[in-house]
Amino acid sequence: MTKADLVNKLITELDFSRKEAERTVNVFFSSIIESLKGGEGIELRGFGSFRLRQRRARKGRNPKTGELVDVPPKTIVYFKVGKDLKASLN
Repeated sequence: MTKADLVNKLITELDFSRKEAERTVNVFFSSIIESLKGGEGIELRGFGSFRLRQRRARKGRNPKTGELVDVPPKTIVYFKVGKDLKASLN
């Protein structure tokens, strides 16, 4: 499912105008992004949670040349599936 599919779902299910549906989806995603940028996790009960994890610096290898390279530390977004979603899929 794409962002456009979500917009179309809001249009058909809730009788939103295209503009309202696009704005709703954009506000939802931007709220998640802002929370993660602020260091907060997001928990959507029954669906799952988004958390930030820190990856430490490490040595990697360039696959083309085989030489060692430094991989810097970075922050990644981690998603953990909620109980209800997991149960409905199994």
